[in-house]
Order: sequence, then C-alpha cells, then structure tokens
Amino acid sequence: MDNDAVSDFLDAQREQTPQDLQHYFITFPDYWERKLWHELTDVLVAFFNEPQSGPQRLLLFNKFIKAFADKINQLQLVTLGLSAASQCPSDQERLAFLEKLQEQVDDPSSADAHVYAKVAVASVKLRLKDTEGARQDLDKAESVLDSFDSVETIVHASFYRVNSDYYQTQQEFASYYKNALLYLACVEVEDIPSAERQSRAYDLSIAALVSDTIYNFGELLLHPILDSLKGTPHAWLRELLFAFNRGDLRGFEALAGNISKNELLREHQTFLHQKISLSALTEAVFRRPPHDRSMNFATIRDETNVQQDEIEHLIMKALSLGLLRGTIDQVAQVANINWVQPKVLDMKQIEGMRTRLREWDSSVNQLGTWMESVGKDVWAA
Repeated sequence: MDNDAVSDFLDAQREQTPQDLQHYFITFPDYWERKLWHELTDVLVAFFNEPQSGPQRLLLFNKFIKAFADKINQLQLVTLGLSAASQCPSDQERLAFLEKLQEQVDDPSSADAHVYAKVAVASVKLRLKDTEGARQDLDKAESVLDSFDSVETIVHASFYRVNSDYYQTQQEFASYYKNALLYLACVEVEDIPSAERQSRAYDLSIAALVSDTIYNFGELLLHPILDSLKGTPHAWLRELLFAFNRGDLRGFEALAGNISKNELLREHQTFLHQKISLSALTEAVFRRPPHDRSMNFATIRDETNVQQDEIEHLIMKALSLGLLRGTIDQVAQVANINWVQPKVLDMKQIEGMRTRLREWDSSVNQLGTWMESVGKDVWAA
C-alpha cells in the first residue's frame, strides 16, 4: 500500500472508531509516513489493548500491519496477530489465520516469535479436538525453547498455559499440575481475570488430590491463586487441601460430603481415603521426635484409622512413594522410620514444631546441667 492508500484506509477506519480512540488514527499515519516502526508498533499494541478496538483489529492487521510486518519486531507482530485472531468468527478461520502468521515468522532470526505463534496454533487445535496435532506442535515448540539461553516470559507463559491445557484434556494430572504452576510462575496473578483465577485454582486443586504421584501440595498451598477460592462455593476444596496436607482425618471426614460435587473426586473416592491415610501416617511420624520414630502397628492403626491387615501395605506404600524412609520388622510389627518427606506447615503444625523445639532445648539444658554437675564431682574427687 502506498501512502495515499494507507491514509484513505486509516481515515475510513477513524470514522468507525469510538471518539475516545480516534487519536490513535491520527498517530498511525504520522508514524507510518516517517517510518518510525518501533513507535508505530507500540501505539498499535496500545490500541489493540483497548477493549473497544476489538471489531477493527482483524481488518487493521490484514490491511495495514501486514504492509510493514517485516520491518517491526516479530514477537510484537505475533502479539498483534494473536489479538487480531481473537476476532475471527470461528476456530477454523482462526486456525488458518494463525498458521499463516506462523509461516510468516518462520525464520532463525525470529525463532521466539515462531514458537509463540506455534503454541497459539496448538491452542486452537486443542479447541478443535485435534489433540494429536496440538501435541506435535507443542513438542516442536518445547524443543526450540530448550535450545534458547533466554526467552521473553510471555513466550514461556504461553507454552506452559497451552501445555497444561493439553494435559488436562488427557487427564494426566501430574503433568497438568506441573505446567499450570509453571504458567503461574510466569505471570502476575493480579493480571489474570477473577473468573479464570478461580477456575485455575479449582482445577489445580482437583489435579493435586486425584494424582497418584502428588503427595506434597506445598507449592500450591503457598500460591496466592488458592485464595481465589475463599468466599466461593468451592471454598471447601481449599480447606480439603489443607486437611490433606496436615493429615487431618477428622477434617477430611467433615469435608468428605463435598466430594460428590466433582465427578473426578467421586471416581477417586477410594484412592482419596488411601491418600489421606498416607498423609495421616507421615504427619504422625513428623510429630514424633527424630529419636522416637519406631512405631508399632497398633499405634499406626490408631493414627491412620486403617484396618489391622492393611497397616503393612500402607507403610510399604509410603516407603515406595518416598514419603518415608525406614524398615519394617514384620515379626515385631514395628516400623522403624528414620526420615519423613518435608512439607509446608500450617500454623497448628508450626506450633507443634515450636513445642518440640522447646522440649529439645529443655533436654539439652538438662543434659548440660547434668554434665556440669558430674564434672564438678570428678574435679572434687
């Protein structure tokens, strides 16, 4: 497009723009004529970020931005393209648009932009139920990301978000949990819309509970996104996570009536009882001082509420999962535990540790006093 054609197009678009946004269409041709590509890119990004710009983004991208696409930062070009693609009337059209954009930035000098576009393509494929195609795109994106020394946070955030979406569709709970938390590490929680925060907190909580490899919820329990469940109909889920973390059997039973509210939790109900029993076992070990962690089966039964014939299996499960380290004396029916997996502590657990430290301090003082008295008796002799 020549300058006159650009000016005519932008003038026509200005007339269709809300009055409080029309100043952008005065700036666009000015920067265009002076070839101030960086400044033009910045003001376009600002315009696209205006909610009222939605109806004009796609046309502006196709009729204006493409005319100088090779002259601007390619990652910014993809950012503008993704914003424009959100206005496509269907996922099929959106996919076609993004695939062309992906081809346009497929160059070694713009590898980060190409990954960003490829991940966006994978996201649309997921919505179209093409999980195999999405997985292929994500694997290619990951291999390129692994080769970078550094990359813009927005690219990593996009990858982890879509990767977590993929694993969620496959019900691969541990992989979903890991990638969803990595995504949250790349963004500011306050920048995520409230409804999405609640949705992600809910999905992360379910994944943590039903996964057969996640027994330590520390990173999630400390993350502010979990607070988005407070004061909502799903607040019980947050409380359930904390009950699991502290091995609180009574707390679990008090909240267990809510399990039927979620299909996945309902399907894993038997497993959840085993999981809370394991948590109760590790908590019972944690509460004991390091020199007193030999527990007979009767004590373990009382602490975990499992049947007598299930105690040995419970201990072996805890050992195999790496939650505990130690040995089992089957004849004496005693578990000798020498290590318990660290975990996040709530205030009650911290108070318990504080009490044990005071007891230890008192014991050390008593030992010191005894050694001092014995020393005096020796010198006197």
